[in-house]
Amino acid sequence: MSTKVNPEDLLTVTIKSRKETLFEGKAFSITSQNERGFFDVLPFHTNFVTLVKDFVVLDKGLSSEKNIQVDKGIVTVTSNVVRVYVGI
Repeated sequence: MSTKVNPEDLLTVTIKSRKETLFEGKAFSITSQNERGFFDVLPFHTNFVTLVKDFVVLDKGLSSEKNIQVDKGIVTVTSNVVRVYVGI
């Protein structure tokens, strides 16, 4: 059975460093790691702020998967909008 995702339900994601925008677009999920372990952000996630380290993966396990290596950064999630600032 195939399940279609409504594009309006996807996360709007921006990943920026001080020098450039690393990613800007839509994603079904965000996976990363903080001091407590791994976590995922899916559509309609509650508002959320955390420090991250090592990596940010967009659409883990899907054909659109994109892995971005980061030393450290911060993730904010508000109303299906995810902002990741790396190198902070």
